[in-house]
Amino acid sequence: MEAASEVVSAGNGAAAGTHAPSARDVRGPSPLVALDDEAPARLIVDPPLAERLAGGRVFIQYRTENLRVLPVFGAGALDVSPRVGHVHITVDDAPWHFIDASGETVVVVGLAPGPHRILFELADPTHRVIDSKTVHFTIPE
Repeated sequence: MEAASEVVSAGNGAAAGTHAPSARDVRGPSPLVALDDEAPARLIVDPPLAERLAGGRVFIQYRTENLRVLPVFGAGALDVSPRVGHVHITVDDAPWHFIDASGETVVVVGLAPGPHRILFELADPTHRVIDSKTVHFTIPE
């Protein structure tokens, strides 16, 4: 037997005959329900906000598809569904990187004027890289 449900809203709704996108349409599947067949994880990185570069501040927004960025680490987290991970961030080929597990805008300050690059690596909870993108930009004189 299939369950049926209906959501009824009162007032200030969409005009009759028009439909607003559902929460699932905008946000994707619920993170509270395991997925049987997850699509590959993907990393999308925007260029730095140009108006901030003039002040020597680098603000870069990113997002992921089919992976939730959370501070969860270790082999036990590989079985979590929907999938979780984090981002490794390397500035100008430094021999080290830092980790972002917030999913928020990445901010880097203190870079000298001139060309720079930042490598974003989407990683699983064991730090295995799934996807990567490099952002090139120049800090003006």
